[in-house]
Amino acid sequence: MMRIVVITPPHAVPREAATIRLLLDAGIDRVHIRKPEASREELCALLEAISEPLRPRLSLHDGHCLATRYGIGGVHLNARNPLPPEGFRGVVSRSCHSLDELAADTTCGYRFLSPIFDSISKNGYRAAFTAEELRTAAARGLLGDRTLALGGITPDRLAAVRDYGFGGAALQGSIWQQPSPEALHRTIDKIIAFKNL
Repeated sequence: MMRIVVITPPHAVPREAATIRLLLDAGIDRVHIRKPEASREELCALLEAISEPLRPRLSLHDGHCLATRYGIGGVHLNARNPLPPEGFRGVVSRSCHSLDELAADTTCGYRFLSPIFDSISKNGYRAAFTAEELRTAAARGLLGDRTLALGGITPDRLAAVRDYGFGGAALQGSIWQQPSPEALHRTIDKIIAFKNL
């Protein structure tokens, strides 16, 4: 079964906490809270709006020090936060942008490789790997269960992601740029249906 992660937009969006709850209740495995410019108070307010039973399925890209306080289950490493908090026992993840980076990571529970397709949420952020490069990486053991595809992922591209050898996918633009609640529900339903194949 594929692992499916959703990443929040970097800025606040209307009904964000409600959408996060909807995603997790529907069966999305994990939601990454990525708010690089949010104040501590803004981040706390968002976390407090998500019920405690769902918080172990969240990962923080920023404000790692809040993970223990709020019972957050994961932290995501990046240039701003290159190490997990001292004593953190949850899931640790990171982003990789090259196959060399991917090969060098031996410690994270899982990692993103991006961009796999042209980005939906970042203009001009183009696919960085050919299908042949991805299949070769899979044959070398670089993809598999611990590696999730990121960048331009839509429900219609999940089959390609699986065929390339990824263990899952991370979505952002295809979730947060839906034109209506009904469209969002249809997108989530497609993702969960594919995930459960």
